[in-house]
Amino acid sequence: MDNRVIQVIYGEGPGKTSAAIGKSIQAASAGQSVIFIRFLKGKRFDEYKCIERLEPDIKIFCFEKESDSYDELDVSQREEEAQNIMNGFNFANKVAETGECDMLVLDEVLGMIDLGMISIQDIYRLIERCGSHTSLVMTGKYMPKELLQHIDVVSEIKLIKMSLDK
Repeated sequence: MDNRVIQVIYGEGPGKTSAAIGKSIQAASAGQSVIFIRFLKGKRFDEYKCIERLEPDIKIFCFEKESDSYDELDVSQREEEAQNIMNGFNFANKVAETGECDMLVLDEVLGMIDLGMISIQDIYRLIERCGSHTSLVMTGKYMPKELLQHIDVVSEIKLIKMSLDK
């Protein structure tokens, strides 16, 4: 029986990571183990501090060494950081293949496609490695249309209004 759910949370609006954190907490509350891997955001943990306290039910990983996000780095910093980010993606594949968790969350992994770090075929292979029991949640600004046929649930986050003057 196939219990896995493959989900994408994408869009240009804020809240994709928060939604993925919510999915993680929901899974952990149901007794599932969660591995949450962050990409392209640097090693700052501001928005992740709440789930750090939920270890070992939710384990969070970041392979980046720089504090700043990938798009804020200069060219020389990007080269080294790209390798660190790829180490994180390779770890995600290992986790998927070994079935080490019930839910694997890859925050901003879709941005790696936009940057040419990975291909859509790399995502297809990752989905295959998840087997029938590891659910997968992926986030990013854009979702390639080619992925749609391999995804069970797609949520788009849109910013309608943001008033920060209050």
